This record gives sequence, C-alpha cells and structure tokens, in this order.
Amino acid sequence: MVKIAKCAIVICGLSVMALEANDILATVDGKNITVGDADSFIRSSQPTLSYDTIGDKEKKQVLERLIEKRLFVEEAKKAGIEKDPEYLERLERMKEDLMINQWMKNEYKKMIISDGEAREFYDKNKDKFKIPERVHARHILLKDEKSAKDIISKLSGLEGDELKKRFVELAKSESKGPTASKGGDLGYFSKDQMVLPFSKAAFSMKPGEVSSKPVKTQFGYHVIYVEDVKKESVLPFEDVKVKIAQKLKEKEFADKMQLRMQDMKKKAKIEIK
Repeated sequence: MVKIAKCAIVICGLSVMALEANDILATVDGKNITVGDADSFIRSSQPTLSYDTIGDKEKKQVLERLIEKRLFVEEAKKAGIEKDPEYLERLERMKEDLMINQWMKNEYKKMIISDGEAREFYDKNKDKFKIPERVHARHILLKDEKSAKDIISKLSGLEGDELKKRFVELAKSESKGPTASKGGDLGYFSKDQMVLPFSKAAFSMKPGEVSSKPVKTQFGYHVIYVEDVKKESVLPFEDVKVKIAQKLKEKEFADKMQLRMQDMKKKAKIEIK
C-alpha cells in the first residue's frame, strides 16, 4: 500500500510539472515567461482578450514583447535602478494607486443586485427597452422612373412565393443598388434608418406587397417589396436582466463611494494650505 501511495504521489507530481511546463512559453536566462504573463500583458490594453483567443501571429508578437521586457528589466537592475530615489518615489505612488484600486474592486464585489431589484427597475422603465416597429423589405433601385414602372408591370398579377421569387430575380438582374446580389434584401429596419420617402412607403405596406408606384429618393427610383412587419415590442426581462443588474450595481457603487468619501472627510483632520 505504501508503494502504491508513493507511486501515486510521483504520478501526481509529474502531472503538475507537465501542466506547468505547458504554461511556460519561453525562458530568458532561466526565468520563465508564462501564459499568465501573456494574459496580463494583453489585458492591459485589450481587457476582453486573452492569449488563447488571439491568432498565431499576435501570439508571436506578444511573446517577443515579453522577452524584450524581461531583458530590459534585467538591464535596468544591472544599472541599479532599484535603488534610484526617483524610481522608489514613483513606486510608492503606484503602490498607493494599486491599493486603492484593489480596495475598490473588493468593495464592488461585495455588492449584490437581486433579481427583484432588477425586475422592479425593468417594470418602471419599460420604455427604455422598447423595440420600435420594423419592416423587412427588398428593393430594386433604378436610375429613372420609366425603368421602375416597367419592373412594376413585370410583377403585376403575381402573388405569394411566385411574386417573391420573381422580385428576387429582377433585383439581381436589374437593380443598380449594392444589395442587388442579395436579391435586394435590406433586412429589418426601423423608420429612422431609411430616408423619409422610402421609409414612409415601406411602413405603409403589408407583407407580400409590392409598391404600386416607384418611390423616388436622392438615390434614384425604388420598387419595394415588403417581406415582413414586426410591430413595436418590449425586450423580455430575461434578455436584459444581466445588463440592468450591472447598471444598477455601478450606480449603487458610485453612490456608496461618494457617501463614504463624505464621511471620511468629516472624520479626517484636513488642512488646506
């Protein structure tokens, strides 16, 4: 049993060593540069990224910068910078800033926003979570009114899937707009996302309809086909719960820190000279 236990310890130790080895990206004069070092370096400028999420080219660049940094650190040590008075003064200031940041981070973590608080905010502010009415439309853009009228004539009498299929074909072959290759598809849009004449026409139509006359804008003459209409709605609570909680937490934290500072100023002996 003792031999088995010793064997298990050895295997466990080897596993840990292998894991640590995998974390090591390079060594510089015997000192390791790890994935953790790379993550810290990357997140100092790109908080949402990590070493595992960037490409091979970027990984190579990050490692090169870390190697250079390690070499510069050693060079600075050889020059005696660790005893330099200006360095020591700046280091103390940085320690104070780091201490404050860490304290605030710890205080922030203590704050909890319940689902009930988030729900209460949601119920009182539903206007903030409204999704405006949207239309899913296609269009065929022509340079002149006659060409647009000709397109409308070609679509006359068609309906349903047959109408949509023919419209897509004509959009691909005749439209002068950038969406021609997609059959004129504009996706969903709200009233304020299109120029007024186009928006006014599209939002007055029903799904499956083609505009009865060309719609003139500064871009030319449009023939519009409406695929779908989504009425104004409100985002479900579950979709915005996390975002609401985050906003409430940030506001509550800011208010708490302001009150805390006011209290500290009252208790402290402050002399302004």
